Amino acid sequence: MERLCAVEKADDIPAPYRGTPIGDMLEYHNLDRPYQTYTSSQLLIGMCMDNRKHLHIPDNFAYIIRSGGANLRYSEFKVSYAIGVGGVRCIALVGHDQCGMVNLVARRQLFVSGLIEHAGWTLQAAEEHFNTFAPMFELTNEVDFIVSEVQRLRSRYPAIIVAPMIYRMEDNRLYMIRES
Repeated sequence: MERLCAVEKADDIPAPYRGTPIGDMLEYHNLDRPYQTYTSSQLLIGMCMDNRKHLHIPDNFAYIIRSGGANLRYSEFKVSYAIGVGGVRCIALVGHDQCGMVNLVARRQLFVSGLIEHAGWTLQAAEEHFNTFAPMFELTNEVDFIVSEVQRLRSRYPAIIVAPMIYRMEDNRLYMIRES
């Protein structure tokens, strides 16, 4: 987590994001900027589905796609929709510490047991499901994954500004990730 940069005042927002919807998002969430009124989305936020995170942003400010680990690889059509139809020109990709997708294999038994107990699955079906999909969603660490996903999105959508961030559970704040 030594690659994280705190945003405690407006000057802490990296220059490429100042005056953009990404900078606005950081000001709303971290700096308690008063909300403006929006009639259309200004950016797309990709973030983890984890229920412990809540962003402080105005209504109608952003499209939000939630997926395990903030992995947008399997939501690319939705990303394209937000850009092509929604007109967004910025993406904030927000991972978080303590992510359940890190070391997913350690949760295999809990995952399988939960599907058997709560969803009525058979042991074989639950194991096959985990074995098929866990490798697609497993993260080695949150920061490295977010940086790699940001690079992938920048390559796929070269005219879109894409920013890497981490939400820290201990203080409920957004941090920029230093990429180099």
